[in-house]
Amino acid sequence: MMRIFIAVVAAIVSLPASADEGMWTFDNPPRAVIAEKYGVKLDAAWLDRVRLATVRLEGGCTGSFISADGLVLTNHHCGEECIAQNSTPDNDLVSKGFLADKRKNELRCQEEAISVLVGTEDVTAKVAAATAGVASDAVVEARRRALTKLEQACEEASAKSKTGALKCERVTLYQGGQYWLYKYKRYEDVRLAFAPERDIAAFGGDPDNFQFPRWCLDMSILRVYEKDKPAKTPNHLRFDWDGVDPGDPVFVSGHPGNSDRLRTIAQLEMQRDTFLPFWLLRFSELRGRMLQYSKTGDEPRRTTENYLNLVENSIKVRHKQFDALLDPALIETVGQREQALRDAVAANPALASSAGAWDDIEAAERLWRDMLVPNTFIEGGAAFNSTLFGYARAIVRAAAERAKPNEERLPEYTEARLPAVVQNLGSEAPIYPDFEILRLSFGLERMREWLGPDDPLVRTVLGNESPDVLAARLIHDSSLADPAARMALYNGGQAAVDASQDPMIRLAASVDPAARALRKRDEEQVEGPVQRGLEEIAKARFAVYGTSIYPDATFTLRLSYGAMMGWKEKGEDVRPWTEVGRAFERATGEAPFKIPDRWLAVKDRLDMTTPANFTTNNDILGGNSGSPVVNAAGEIVGLAFDGNIHSISGSYWFDDRLNRSVAVHPAYIRLALEKVYGAKALLAEIDSSR
Repeated sequence: MMRIFIAVVAAIVSLPASADEGMWTFDNPPRAVIAEKYGVKLDAAWLDRVRLATVRLEGGCTGSFISADGLVLTNHHCGEECIAQNSTPDNDLVSKGFLADKRKNELRCQEEAISVLVGTEDVTAKVAAATAGVASDAVVEARRRALTKLEQACEEASAKSKTGALKCERVTLYQGGQYWLYKYKRYEDVRLAFAPERDIAAFGGDPDNFQFPRWCLDMSILRVYEKDKPAKTPNHLRFDWDGVDPGDPVFVSGHPGNSDRLRTIAQLEMQRDTFLPFWLLRFSELRGRMLQYSKTGDEPRRTTENYLNLVENSIKVRHKQFDALLDPALIETVGQREQALRDAVAANPALASSAGAWDDIEAAERLWRDMLVPNTFIEGGAAFNSTLFGYARAIVRAAAERAKPNEERLPEYTEARLPAVVQNLGSEAPIYPDFEILRLSFGLERMREWLGPDDPLVRTVLGNESPDVLAARLIHDSSLADPAARMALYNGGQAAVDASQDPMIRLAASVDPAARALRKRDEEQVEGPVQRGLEEIAKARFAVYGTSIYPDATFTLRLSYGAMMGWKEKGEDVRPWTEVGRAFERATGEAPFKIPDRWLAVKDRLDMTTPANFTTNNDILGGNSGSPVVNAAGEIVGLAFDGNIHSISGSYWFDDRLNRSVAVHPAYIRLALEKVYGAKALLAEIDSSR
């Protein structure tokens, strides 16, 4: 509908306190504000029921239980990797859709796991005690040890309980002002039950992305299993198929990814001046190469589609974040808030230790500017953009880390996280060699460009080969496309890694010392001082404001509140819902504006006034994809899948006048399942929960 820049936000500091802002933890929602504004009282029972029915897809999304037998509702784009991995050249499920006629025919999602938050524990005091008096260059390691011990103790205790073993995960809130253990029940057997065709799930494609009006049936239905049987999930949500009306209160329960609303000026300037331009340069060129490759045939199109969609979406997000940070009003607003807190610190002798925190962070950010490029390519892995290299690095590092005491390991290889490593290594997801070569050769080229051809590590990696030749040799000669070969190396430990002549293993092993050195330097000179500074700022913020502010998003469970509403764009009102009929009117017969044949065949039997998508002013971010939108009774009245163009600035601030979330209307979901796909068994199971 519109492609405009973010509105000037100089007036943000004067936004009313009643603005529906915030991604609140479930232990600290603004109940009084919600009750006063919307007349909804969120009691403990309501919060527990919604929390236990909301799930986290470990691939980066949210979902919700919608039946007693483990059905999970989420977005199509959240399940697309699973859909694509179960596709073949002769059976492209992304294009044609999928419906399991029986439970036994549901398809395994090889690399997905689903977690539900069942408990939390504040461990701030324990972490503070473990890091008290520790120098900044050693604080990261000291904190890591303490948190790993706490995670391990938590998991060992849960294994002995009657309720069964849990996954315990460290969580940092308020930039280090609080540390928590979040306790999850995790399902590692996830299967696909239903997905519509991508043409209707993502109707409008990239041109409509982050726009409104929209007509996307962006949904899929998964199921979690335990011991090869559908899991029993008594905590699930019912549907209100009629949805809500404009002005009605709604809540979004989900896992927003990451926000930077509590960052300092120095950190935002680093993002604006260095990180975002560097990121956009690389990924814009990668997108161009993938687009060109995808147009060479049906199989290149199919094999690149999921990754290309991810890159295109990310580029749009990064562009608008960059636009936001180029707006002087944002920096001015953050500067005013930062100065107000610094003035409060200066006036309070009890907060004297926090006075230098901002300067310490600024100094560390200057160092990070010099480290960004080598860290991105070597430790960050941008030079080795290949699924096979990811397997190789995991095998090499797991061998080294598993030989250490648990508390001394890198966080991603602790006992709490090794099951995810093993699941990924054992995945039977297909590997596409030509696409692997494209990605890897691009990464190697950019490494040589940015680090220089005479850089010692560049010379070590490339030798006398060109990036194209080296990438082709590594991909074709590696055995790591075979999950059995990967697991044999993993189970064989360091001896197997040392003996392996697999070229990808040898590459990962050869760059690992340099990568670890870069990581250690970052932890000692940047991450440690920054975290110590942020902890001091958090202490000051708590002293001045208490916990009346919400923490930045961290891909942990949050609740946002708001109402169904549109907004005013260029002086005109934007209606907060669309209807199915308009999608047919906009259709061209070609992607991304193509209506699937299955829909065209039943067009005459569809109610064209059925609501399709709608907007609310809930405060959400990436990671909220697939979140249930619920009413005051805790019933599903929508499925969040996107935001409008203004919402991208939500990384840095929330403007209640413009930021809107976009959701699939439940009537659209029912229309599809009942009238188009004939999913009678699924509907019966969902309706039985009522």
